[in-house]
Amino acid sequence: MTKHVLVPLNGSESSWDAVSYAFEQYNGERITVLHVVDPIEGSYTGSDDYDSAAFDRAVERGEELCEEAKAMLEEAGLDSSTIFETVVETGRPSHTILEVADERDADHIVMGSHGRSGLSRILLGSVAETVARRASVPVTIVR
Repeated sequence: MTKHVLVPLNGSESSWDAVSYAFEQYNGERITVLHVVDPIEGSYTGSDDYDSAAFDRAVERGEELCEEAKAMLEEAGLDSSTIFETVVETGRPSHTILEVADERDADHIVMGSHGRSGLSRILLGSVAETVARRASVPVTIVR
């Protein structure tokens, strides 16, 4: 049975490390790279107007990140042995990651973490921590 690994990608160094880790550890399996566009981030201007162009740019950036991941897989020569797909979704990151993992029957989630600690983690929250606590499948956090 093929293992299905979900790898959220936000463009941070730690998320790219998670992509690399997934490619190394799950070569020959099914890997889905997911970019989540948070509708809150950068979508509203100071005048409370919704900026659809900002949203479109965020989706386009997500698609570009997914294409970079695909190119990385091809450069490593793993594209013939690995079932690879990309997904760009809109929503709250932790909620959307968990939802996509369930909808696509992922067996494992591999994701990066910035490794915040103390007050910054409490104030800012942690997508990786929320996913790790609430996921119904194992989660590997790469730093």
